[in-house]
Amino acid sequence: NDKNFSSFAYSNEKLLNGEPEAIVLEFFGLGGNSMLDDNWGWAKEYAKRNIIFAVPYYNPWSWMNDVAVNLTDEVVDCILNRQKNSLKVISTGGSMGGLSSLVYANYAKHTPSAVVSNCPVCDLLFHYTERPDLPRTIYSAFGHYNCDLKDAIKTASPIHLIGQLPKIPYRIFHCSADKLVNINSHSKVFVDKLQNNGYDAELFVVKDKDHCDLGEEGTKKYFDTIVSYALNK
Repeated sequence: NDKNFSSFAYSNEKLLNGEPEAIVLEFFGLGGNSMLDDNWGWAKEYAKRNIIFAVPYYNPWSWMNDVAVNLTDEVVDCILNRQKNSLKVISTGGSMGGLSSLVYANYAKHTPSAVVSNCPVCDLLFHYTERPDLPRTIYSAFGHYNCDLKDAIKTASPIHLIGQLPKIPYRIFHCSADKLVNINSHSKVFVDKLQNNGYDAELFVVKDKDHCDLGEEGTKKYFDTIVSYALNK
């Protein structure tokens, strides 16, 4: 509720000067656990455009599991209940947050109008084997599910959700030199499969940059892409 909202999420609503145009959800990457203030990220830049910028404080190892989806739904509901008009939702994030932006679109109570992701994990089942630091985090997220662990992981693996994912625009940014989330194993194959299954999907490759480092030009394009869907421009 409004009284304890700041304990569970950040929102830049008090910075807006007019009626809000949309909600941009930003999802943390793996290990993200900060409680934020108005100087974080693009809070002020979104506010200048009367876009609500909201960051749910889910478990740092959540991988957009069932608890993270429920928390985010409650955050969105709380924001919408404060507004006079219904608002579109744009789902965004990088790395695990990129996966979260995609997976949340599949389960959200209020289906996002678009997803814009930065270096997202797209095949979580493969990612389990991609780095030695990952299995503990993925088990932490899905070990409580009442099914085989592989089946549980697939419920939050974007590439395994194709066909279920809503038919909305997907704009994926990925760095060609990403050492943590391989572009060929994740975004390239994911976007190809989306396109082959009739989705509006596009991959923007940022050359010679490492994980989530879009550079000045790529970062501007990423931000502008989010704003364009939020404002329908």
